[in-house]
Amino acid sequence: MMDSVWLLFAIGLLVGGLGTLIGAGGGFILVPVLLFLYPSLAPDTITAISMAIVACNAISGTLAYARAQRVDYKAGIQFAAFTIPGSILGVMVTRVISRSLFSMVFGGLLILLAFYLLFSKKDYKKIPVNKGYGRSTQVRILTDRKGETYRYSYNQYIGWGISLVVGFISPILGIGGGIIHVPALINWLQFPVHIATATSHFILAVMSVVSVVVHIVQGSYHDPAIQRMVFCLGLGAIAGAQAGAYFSHRIRGRAIERALAVSLGLVGIRILLGQL
Repeated sequence: MMDSVWLLFAIGLLVGGLGTLIGAGGGFILVPVLLFLYPSLAPDTITAISMAIVACNAISGTLAYARAQRVDYKAGIQFAAFTIPGSILGVMVTRVISRSLFSMVFGGLLILLAFYLLFSKKDYKKIPVNKGYGRSTQVRILTDRKGETYRYSYNQYIGWGISLVVGFISPILGIGGGIIHVPALINWLQFPVHIATATSHFILAVMSVVSVVVHIVQGSYHDPAIQRMVFCLGLGAIAGAQAGAYFSHRIRGRAIERALAVSLGLVGIRILLGQL
């Protein structure tokens, strides 16, 4: 029993650390690990456990990023709000769309995006700030706790659309939205990498808490054994999230993007293999 406690804590530590570092929550790591270690658990139970740990990770990581002053709250609140109708639509579509076909197409797209992130060349020190394009363009200047200033601009309407898509995809594939939101913020909205990961974590915190509340209402955590698993994994995720946020200050944006690319590729491969 004691070995199991420490194993779960170590898994939570890994999930929290890597998930916070790349702003993706870590659910894409936890779900296959739980499927391998606990094959007797029902898929919906594993999903409920994963969302609880993602919530612990996202809240802990968001607090750390907030102390570092790297969260763009104005963008984060808007984008989080737009994930909600996307999620509702995604739940409705799951009843009429072929999940197998959708998963194969989306898995392939994730792998292509991973290659794009790995081999694209960007100058992270010179983020363009576009002005004069009307109300859709938001110009932001953020200075973090270390005194580093980030200047960037983004089209909020495109951001809203991306958030709708992220919310839509998450319930269909059963993965967290951060693994999609971060590369979208970086490549399509021109967010600096460190601001993108921190803001994505804030958005994920909102999304995951809502999901956990739904699971609580549905009674997904009534089993004492499940509660113990969530407690041990959650403690590890909370500690790991703090470590991930700490090391993100000391890792270059390109290295974080490469880690994200590898994670995207692994998720894409996992989705494709799941359809074979």
